[in-house]
Amino acid sequence: MSQPSSPSSTNDAVLVVNAGSSTLKFALYPRETPQASGSAYPGAYAGGQIDGLQPGGQLRLCPADGAARALDAPAAASDRERFDLALAAMRAHLAATAPQAQVVAVAHRVVHGGSFCTKPVALDDALIARLATLEPLAPLHQPHNLAGVRALQRAYPALMQVGCFDTAFHAGMPALEQRYALPRALHDEGLRRYGFHGLSYEYLMQVLRRHSERATGRVLMAHLGSGASLCAARSGRSIASSMGFSALDGLMMGSRCGQLDPGILLHLWRAGWELPRVERLLYKESGLLGVSGLSGDLRHLRAAARDGHAEAVEAIALFGHRLKRESGALVATLGGLDLLAFTGGIGEHDAQVRADLAEGLAYLGVRLDAEANLAADGSRSLPIHAADSRVQVWVVPTDEGRVAAQAAWQLIEPADAA
Repeated sequence: MSQPSSPSSTNDAVLVVNAGSSTLKFALYPRETPQASGSAYPGAYAGGQIDGLQPGGQLRLCPADGAARALDAPAAASDRERFDLALAAMRAHLAATAPQAQVVAVAHRVVHGGSFCTKPVALDDALIARLATLEPLAPLHQPHNLAGVRALQRAYPALMQVGCFDTAFHAGMPALEQRYALPRALHDEGLRRYGFHGLSYEYLMQVLRRHSERATGRVLMAHLGSGASLCAARSGRSIASSMGFSALDGLMMGSRCGQLDPGILLHLWRAGWELPRVERLLYKESGLLGVSGLSGDLRHLRAAARDGHAEAVEAIALFGHRLKRESGALVATLGGLDLLAFTGGIGEHDAQVRADLAEGLAYLGVRLDAEANLAADGSRSLPIHAADSRVQVWVVPTDEGRVAAQAAWQLIEPADAA
């Protein structure tokens, strides 16, 4: 894998990265995406992730289509040194698996773009510094996203770094949907609803438009994973999100609380809780993990529930209840429902979650084909509605990286044509 030797080449590729607190996910996308249905990274030359970036973690390279292997890292290595070791392993892996590819840009998933980044943009130091002011709004993601940008700047100093924002898909939501019932001055300071998981929802809309005439109607999309949200869309555009000012709002998640009465926070502060403890509670100790006391992973809770663990049963039931409750609110915003789509680790793989929500929305005419629902395993996009269902239901494996790569190409192409 090399950097480009000519302005335009059939081997040109965009490197897409998603830097988190403990992982670096990456994929290399060509200019013209080949059809690779069923691939873990559809349309990508190659991909994978580096695990163990957190202090004390064991660095491991996990290729998309191969066995994981440990990486050597000095015990006293700093965070920056560990990240640079991860980048070196990533580059070596991509050079070995896609030697023909010439990287022309790096596209980054950045969770929060605020009110000033409402579409993909080329990143420079000034904009990165401005995006860093949003870190309190997404403390689990934004600092690590931006650390990844800075590290890739060092690794590829001659290349365009493109920021692709999870909030951007929701930037055109109606004004009433964006506003909280707070003083106007606070709204003007940026205390408003933003919505997240936008790259995933943008990809879903692309797929749904190819497969269903209903995609331009009243669509409810459910991105269900360790982070979870719902998006209501009409005419292919977001009109409401279950998430708001931060990625805490809305649905119950793996370790995040979802919607919460702010009076609980006032109570905790009066009881002497300080900010770091409250933040840890809301982001890392609540949700499925907090209710079950076992795990934030729904797969583990399913197994525990089968063994009779009452708290696991309750956590699963509460997850489904909150999903139904929030879905009803967004369906009301849409004024009905034409299409329901599931994605994310839970949405793509947990047939029971899909069946439970379909049952909860049966009053709308939602009917599943039980066999199709069980067969949908996230390997490809599939309809799972019954023949007599008034609402189409789809399972769509998401590909946020492809959306980020598309955004980078759109920024690159005018320069290529000049």
